[in-house]
Amino acid sequence: MRKLIVTNIVSLDGYYEGPGNDVMALPFHESFSEYNAERLRAADTLLLGRSSYEGFKSYWPRIADDASQPPVEREISRLNDAIDKVVVSDTLTPARTAPWHNTEIVRRADAHARIAELKKAEGREILMFGSHTLWNDLLSAGLVDELHLMIGPAFLGAGTPVFGGRGPVPLRLLEARPLPGEHLVLTRHAPA
Repeated sequence: MRKLIVTNIVSLDGYYEGPGNDVMALPFHESFSEYNAERLRAADTLLLGRSSYEGFKSYWPRIADDASQPPVEREISRLNDAIDKVVVSDTLTPARTAPWHNTEIVRRADAHARIAELKKAEGREILMFGSHTLWNDLLSAGLVDELHLMIGPAFLGAGTPVFGGRGPVPLRLLEARPLPGEHLVLTRHAPA
């Protein structure tokens, strides 16, 4: 059975993004990209909500050939391009997936059943970045196998809390360690 792994960066005070949906307020560090590349190498499916998908496809494709970008960023771009993508959306259409044509669109009403099918299929990890609303729903529904949070040294004071307020979901800690550079602390959790 495949695992669904959610990977996100969060502020020390528990925010997924800063005020005004400003994701760049988060305390990024090069170890963030290194860890994301590691996760992408272990996966064969990227699961995203529509907003994250559209943000990714507007940013990542042009990075692959940009010599001014660090090698890890260019690798992430190539991995994002190659990996199969599943997007949960009621508004996205196949005509709006270019340049990523290896994208399956799943309606919200069908998301839980389709993700359960994907998890039962043969393959490598299913990976989620961003997609805060979606992964909180999937966590509450018991479909997330691991939650990887990279906690950075920043107090944002406001923004979008990392957990979306659905019912309590007991978690158990699998691992806690500083990432290289000791700027971010990785915590890995699984449902209890």
